[in-house]
Amino acid sequence: MDKRVNSVKDAISGIENNMTLMLGGFGLCGIPENCISALVEANINGLTCISNNAGVDDFGLGLLLQKKQIRKMISSYVGENDEFERQMLSGELEVDLIPQGSLAARCYAGGAGIPAFFTPAGYGTEVAEGKEIRYFNGKPHLLEHALEADYAIVKAWKGDWDGNLIYKGTARNFNPAMAMAGKITIAEVEILVAPGELDPNAIHTPGIFVQRIFQGVNYEKRIEQRTVQAKLS
Repeated sequence: MDKRVNSVKDAISGIENNMTLMLGGFGLCGIPENCISALVEANINGLTCISNNAGVDDFGLGLLLQKKQIRKMISSYVGENDEFERQMLSGELEVDLIPQGSLAARCYAGGAGIPAFFTPAGYGTEVAEGKEIRYFNGKPHLLEHALEADYAIVKAWKGDWDGNLIYKGTARNFNPAMAMAGKITIAEVEILVAPGELDPNAIHTPGIFVQRIFQGVNYEKRIEQRTVQAKLS
């Protein structure tokens, strides 16, 4: 089935105010830059965004935060975004902070049809407040529920018209799990090829999980924290 759409505008068609979105990426690596920019331009508001973090102040999800388009963030890390931190501390933004491994597992569970699971991560902290606790092998575990979204938006290196995706390097972070968990999954890719051109053994996300795909443009691929070695004399 050919799942190509003509433009990023067509790709995000149907996303409305107050919906829940999953957005792949880790820091600024593997984020769906084109779709995020389109959401900013479309001025869609009241969003609940599930993402490991929220980019930086002037890039990634930080662009949506600047325009107050996000009502709630479900994530695991705040550190690199001053506006995220400011809105959270001021009460302007609702935030559900989740241990990073639990966040990944909850996204995977949503796509795998697992409604909930027990994990020791977060026991004894604020994360455990109000959650069911059970003991396994004498160790306390808390109940975590799967995460799902109206739309999952992911970014891959290469994909085909059928929606099969290959991620490159660190971009294979939250993208595969989130691609499984959206009611509708949108994939933007750097390279879009015809069916049959991808090695079946190299595919990370099968096309059955993807409903829309398009080839993105003008990727900045910013580096969040650049570290270089001083030149030796």
